[in-house]
Amino acid sequence: MNYSQPSKGDILIVDDTPDNLRLLSTMLEEKGYEVRSVTNGATALMGIQAQPPDLILLDINMPVMTGYEVCQRLKANPNTQEIPIIFISALNEVFDKVNAFAVGGVDYITKPFQVEEVLVRIENQLTVRRLQAQLLKALEQERSLNQRIEEMAILEERNRIARDIHDSLGHALVALNIQIETAIALWQDDSERAYAFLTEAKQLGSEALQAVRQSVSDIRSDISSNPLQGQLLEEAIAKLVQEFHHTTGVLPECHINLSQPLCNQINTVLYRIIQEGLTNIYKHAKATEVSIAIQTTPDSLLLTLQDNGNGFQISQNRTGFGLQGMRERTTALGGQLEITSDVGGGCHITARFPRSSV
Repeated sequence: MNYSQPSKGDILIVDDTPDNLRLLSTMLEEKGYEVRSVTNGATALMGIQAQPPDLILLDINMPVMTGYEVCQRLKANPNTQEIPIIFISALNEVFDKVNAFAVGGVDYITKPFQVEEVLVRIENQLTVRRLQAQLLKALEQERSLNQRIEEMAILEERNRIARDIHDSLGHALVALNIQIETAIALWQDDSERAYAFLTEAKQLGSEALQAVRQSVSDIRSDISSNPLQGQLLEEAIAKLVQEFHHTTGVLPECHINLSQPLCNQINTVLYRIIQEGLTNIYKHAKATEVSIAIQTTPDSLLLTLQDNGNGFQISQNRTGFGLQGMRERTTALGGQLEITSDVGGGCHITARFPRSSV
């Protein structure tokens, strides 16, 4: 055997005739196979357990333990049952082909050996074994990939629920907090107005509770929530604008110019971006002017949300969950989100979606 070349396969020959062992071993080693030889079934079984070969050439008529018995034991063992076994038989011997295949043999060769025939039969079985190994590896990779996809789907669903909780519940709680703070400030000097703000706060508290219940329902049912609840996008945005006006005293300018109705997914994302943007404005911006615009172009859908408030340093606000949620929602539909802001210079949010998402 040429040891400078990699082995073409590990073959075990089991035959009680030394001349057969020498002939087959020489033949196979010259062709690049790694060959081991034993003269009886018991030794073969021990060697196979210690180092399973890629293929076994097994003589049928051996004393003490026949080739049939050796094959049956190997096929009964999960660790060795996949090893292909080619039986060896002499032309003048009684060879039960049906029994040979019944006990697990895959092929047979006869003495005297024809070199080309032996090599072809061996290589055929080794090829089948290699293909089986490749198939098993591919199936394992597929299982691993499917598991990874399932894990990613679960993670995405958790992120979606987290975004929905943040967007809907966060929006209500911020408004609730503003109402309560205003009521406290007015309590001594104007109890009637304070009472009105507390009444509004109670309504917002009910909405927050409903948002919690909806999120719990989503988690249980694993169904994406629809914040529009059957409303047209324009109606849902108008409600957000009125709530913002009622809470802050600032009435946003709103321009929606759509050439066609939008799909539910894009409607939900647009609504959530505007909702989160308005929430951030009255939490942090102290803006006196706010504008919202949605329009379609020949190749995209464009949403802009702008205010003249405090602004912030973009580089210092990359980890906020609200901005992160906006980016994730936009990216999930193949869009791009751009946020420009500076301290004292307000904030400008642009979300652009390809026509294919609309």
